[in-house]
Amino acid sequence: MVLRVAVVGGGPAGSSAAEILVKAGIETYLFERKLDNAKPCGGAIPLCMVDEFDLPPEIIDRRVRKMKMISPSNIEVNIGQTLKDDEYIGMCRREVLDGFLRERAEKLGTKVINGTVYKLDIPSKESDPYTLHYADHSVGGTTGEMKTLKVDVVIGADGANSRIAKAIDAGDYNYAIAFQERIRLPEDKMAYYDELAEMYVGDDVSPDFYAWVFPKYDHVAVGTGTMKVNKARIKDLQAGIRTRAAKKLEGGEIIKVEAHPIPEHPRPRRVVGRVALVGDAAGTVTKSSGEGIYFAAKSARMCAETIVATSNNGQRIPTEADLKTYIKEWDKRYGITYLVLDILQRVFYRTDATREAFVEMCSDIDVQKLTFDSYLYKTVVPANPLVQMKITAKTIGSLLRGNALAP
Repeated sequence: MVLRVAVVGGGPAGSSAAEILVKAGIETYLFERKLDNAKPCGGAIPLCMVDEFDLPPEIIDRRVRKMKMISPSNIEVNIGQTLKDDEYIGMCRREVLDGFLRERAEKLGTKVINGTVYKLDIPSKESDPYTLHYADHSVGGTTGEMKTLKVDVVIGADGANSRIAKAIDAGDYNYAIAFQERIRLPEDKMAYYDELAEMYVGDDVSPDFYAWVFPKYDHVAVGTGTMKVNKARIKDLQAGIRTRAAKKLEGGEIIKVEAHPIPEHPRPRRVVGRVALVGDAAGTVTKSSGEGIYFAAKSARMCAETIVATSNNGQRIPTEADLKTYIKEWDKRYGITYLVLDILQRVFYRTDATREAFVEMCSDIDVQKLTFDSYLYKTVVPANPLVQMKITAKTIGSLLRGNALAP
């Protein structure tokens, strides 16, 4: 037999899973509703992803080596002083990154289907196949042609509104909303953002997150996010970041407006039967930083590697217990990272006083080094005990000075 796997969703998660599967000789189908899709996203990727996922230089629009953290009272702290010459945060456009990863998987033998999966039939017997009901858009027309596909394993990489998650009753999760405008700036204004990204905090731009100005190829992405999902509120917060960054954005032209839900924590069930969730569908976005691209692609790769290993390169059908080893490994490797970032968000994004303390703390060189090393290489870098004590003392000092520890 040859194992058949359907991957639903053709973003970084889905394409990364498909690539691993097809390389192992597994019959792989990748469903994507919109092949030119550009998900609203800050587009930042860590340095380790460039090497780990073998991304070519043209995928990266900008190499950010400087960042400004801007407090509610507009105190600016420059961070990035600890970066080495060859270190940077990559900024990319999702339509470019997603297209590259999907095309690479297709060239390796993945069967890419331009279709919308509407329903997943769960088999009554353990060894029976799953049946996907989908509209094939490649035939033209507005609705497409309804078709079915039978497979042995399904990977749900179809985002926060995952239909695959609903089909397996994976449970709900809280989600935030990200709103972003892409703005093309005059040449002199764009030059300011050459290697620079900005993060703004304050109740005026987000009650529980941050706002950003991130440089792209020929424009900047200006956006905000919040868990307090409300259309009128998100427009007010976007007006807030536009006001805070107004002078730097003068003469800019809005070329695109985007909005999208972002999961706030993992779903209660990420593997049910022979169906596994990855990326946003599983809830892999981090708190505090809101980072999603790397963790989506990494979760999908780990899931696919588990399928390859437990199926003996596609020679047997893996079980639910087999697939759950991916979840155990994921939680073991990254659980502490999610916990720390969750605590940071709860502590520092509470009030404008705590946000002022947070920005002050970011001015410390030891804090910057620890933060950048952890972000760029996805390892919780163990600072020596003296440095850890120093960072802890400075954190408490910043909170006390900002009167941020008051209830």
